[in-house]
Amino acid sequence: MKTIAAISTATAPGGIGIIRISGDMAREVGDRVFRALSGEKLIDAAGYTCRFGHVFDTDGNRLDECIATVFAAPKSFTGEDVIELSCHGGLYILKTVLKAVFAAGAFPAEAGEFTRRAFMNGKMDLAQAEAVMQLISAQGREAMKAAQAGHDGALSRRIGAIRDDLTDIGAHLSAWADYPDDDIPQVDENMLKERLSAGRDALQKLLNSFDGGRILREGVVTVIAGKPNAGKSTLMNLLAGCERSIVTELAGTTRDVIEETVLLGDIPLRLADTAGIRETEDRVEQIGVRIALDRVKTAQFVLAVFDASESLNEDDRAMMDAIGNTPCVAVVNKSDLEAKIDMSELRDRFTHIVTISAISGDGLTALSDAAAKALNTAQLNPNDGILYTERQRADVQNALSCMEEAQGALLLGMTWDAVTVSLEGVIAALNELTGERVSDAVVDKVFSKFCVGK
Repeated sequence: MKTIAAISTATAPGGIGIIRISGDMAREVGDRVFRALSGEKLIDAAGYTCRFGHVFDTDGNRLDECIATVFAAPKSFTGEDVIELSCHGGLYILKTVLKAVFAAGAFPAEAGEFTRRAFMNGKMDLAQAEAVMQLISAQGREAMKAAQAGHDGALSRRIGAIRDDLTDIGAHLSAWADYPDDDIPQVDENMLKERLSAGRDALQKLLNSFDGGRILREGVVTVIAGKPNAGKSTLMNLLAGCERSIVTELAGTTRDVIEETVLLGDIPLRLADTAGIRETEDRVEQIGVRIALDRVKTAQFVLAVFDASESLNEDDRAMMDAIGNTPCVAVVNKSDLEAKIDMSELRDRFTHIVTISAISGDGLTALSDAAAKALNTAQLNPNDGILYTERQRADVQNALSCMEEAQGALLLGMTWDAVTVSLEGVIAALNELTGERVSDAVVDKVFSKFCVGK
């Protein structure tokens, strides 16, 4: 395979930048651009050792100081010989050094090619490889933990346990059907039903983790809604940690949608503060109210803000009607004032209710906990191994469908062959998820979404 190279750090100025070279000729390419002050050659260096020196272009012009790190095959990220050149992190320097590396015989790496080589060389399976990009894009602690667990093989082990049990069942059924005269234990139909049911439950539980995991990774489109002066903008500013929305004692100050991405506990919220919902004669404010109601109806999550110091009115009820079945937390604001709100009516409409003071921040932890429960992330254990791509979700859904076919064949009294064929479909789908049997087209699609340096 060709020796490849790319900048592996962010394409932005930094203290250091790293150029990664991988392939059979990595050491030779490295020696053509790097000279150690000690005079030692990279081709003679042991793995996991560093050399300090300078990098040069093909004309012998010194480009920068550099530390060259050697990773010897097969104990490297890609499973090949790898050289990493750590230079100063200026973009011009890095691009100039990379150009010299190409002139020395390396080829430009394609998107995700380093990780793809790690997969092809058996350093990780496909699910672990996908977790690499999840690690890079993680926005919060739980998303990071889920990605780390996936990269460490938690999802693969979970899939493997289901697949191994089904493979054992399929082998027994095939042996019994193909060699009826041999001394093979008879198939216990009740035990078979129990094991298929357990397998189905395991697949369904895995599938159920996808939506919560996606929220931790990608965030959730969230709207802060309520009548004027309920404290929406103050809540927005509290969550954002800065003054993003204008706050005054005048009702109707917010007339447009103000957006910000914030972290509430471990949940990334793609947050929008909307105009106060109320009947008004002001034509400009009417537009803002209409937009606010539209946002509420299309949101994935709503923080419905109520003023604890006032009784509920028709504006509050209009907002409640607009929310419908959208996941929601009722946020009763102004806990520092005398309460006049009818909490019993809120309890009739909402499962999750918290009382806060957006000015002081009291109740923010309770709001975080309520949001996790409303969005079904509270029960997720990232260390268990959860699904984190649409490809994985589709594979598990296919496996679940085949499992249900196997159960149906068993209930209808069909031959063991029919049950076995369905079980083979389950196993094939799970093998595709981990990449044990997967088409080149699927592999291409997975790694096309990676950044070039990874």
